[in-house]
Amino acid sequence: MSTDWLDQIKWNNDGLVPAIAQDWESGRVLMQAWVNREALALAVEENRGIYWSRSRQKLWRKGEDSGHAQVLHGLYLDCDQDCIIYKVEQLGGIACHTGRESCYFLKLENGQWVENEPVIKSPEDIYG
Repeated sequence: MSTDWLDQIKWNNDGLVPAIAQDWESGRVLMQAWVNREALALAVEENRGIYWSRSRQKLWRKGEDSGHAQVLHGLYLDCDQDCIIYKVEQLGGIACHTGRESCYFLKLENGQWVENEPVIKSPEDIYG
């Protein structure tokens, strides 16, 4: 497969673009991470959620530690060509390292951030 499609992406100065993982059926936003050229090419090749971990400075295959991998069902580039959406099937139903379905579980209510989603599985049970 040609990688010309990677050249159309407007990578930032660090060679990254944000990638939003969205449930392929419900449309719910599950998480946001970063991808570099290698991570994105591998995500397409392996048909799974693969990202670039800025904190660890290495490729991150979603689920490699937690078991909560993502099956890639579609890849979309925005009109400015600087943000990616991964349409994914979230295996195990947990995308967040806190043990929730989505990383977006804090809702602003009356000037306070309130948790509005339960923990499905505790991080201790996930990561040991």
